[in-house]
Amino acid sequence: MDRLEIERLRDLPIVGVAQRLGLRVNSRRQCLCPFHDDHHPSMSLGRNNKYRCFVCGAHGDVIELVMRHLQKSFPDACRWLMDGSGVTVNGSGVDKPHTSYIIHQTSFDASRYSRFFERPFLNDEARRFLFDERRIDERVVRWCRLTSWRDRQGIPWLQTPYYNQEGRLVGVQNRNLRGDGAAPRFRFPTGSMCGIYNLPVLNLLRPGDDLYITEGCSDCWAMLSAGHKAIAIPSATLLTKEVRNQLETCNLQLETHFHMYPDRDEPGERLFLQLKELLPSLQHHQLPPSCKDFSEYYLSVR
Repeated sequence: MDRLEIERLRDLPIVGVAQRLGLRVNSRRQCLCPFHDDHHPSMSLGRNNKYRCFVCGAHGDVIELVMRHLQKSFPDACRWLMDGSGVTVNGSGVDKPHTSYIIHQTSFDASRYSRFFERPFLNDEARRFLFDERRIDERVVRWCRLTSWRDRQGIPWLQTPYYNQEGRLVGVQNRNLRGDGAAPRFRFPTGSMCGIYNLPVLNLLRPGDDLYITEGCSDCWAMLSAGHKAIAIPSATLLTKEVRNQLETCNLQLETHFHMYPDRDEPGERLFLQLKELLPSLQHHQLPPSCKDFSEYYLSVR
């Protein structure tokens, strides 16, 4: 399981997860704490998607609630949550609070979000994040059509569109730019297919070109800013048959030279080995010991 999938599990509405666990939640988002002999609701399910008991002190996020309540390991708790992968958030998506579960799969409504990326706008927080903190080239920001918005609680979000190779919007990632724990780090509109990022760049490849595979949007922006063509593949499990065929076409017909700077951790190396089976020509590049991912390396040489 990759980091993106884990973040999406942590973004599941904690009230709905608690109800699925059998906890009775009142209108004030409170319930009896299952971790001590509780007779009056002392556990609060916060709008930051975390729980806390004001008697015994138990606290944590959605995954930790499942781990402790069902006495499961971290991987088993994630699998338990993923068993409800057809469970989606009720409402219009990212701009309303998570309120309940619906037991069916809802498709992504591209028409609802496409207009946000026709005339991208970056608020102060987005500009600071992209240009001051990450040093991303403005041309890359325009190519990726990054935009921003602010919700009713005043939290600023960076909005990242995902397009397929034909340029059709298939998903949206919203990144919390405040980072104070008041809201999840990432949010995704219902039905978003946020798998392989920057697929339209495949249309620009010429025979013998280099293509860099990164592990997330930020690394992809950094690689593009460094002057390379790049896509992001957070996990080999996200490689659909269609995307596999697209990459194999680049490999066989265009003789594309694939490159990768895996993150300096076990998941990064595992992803490289998985992709190497699909793309035998994939070249491994080692990051310096001081850099955990390509974004940090990019900043170190800027």
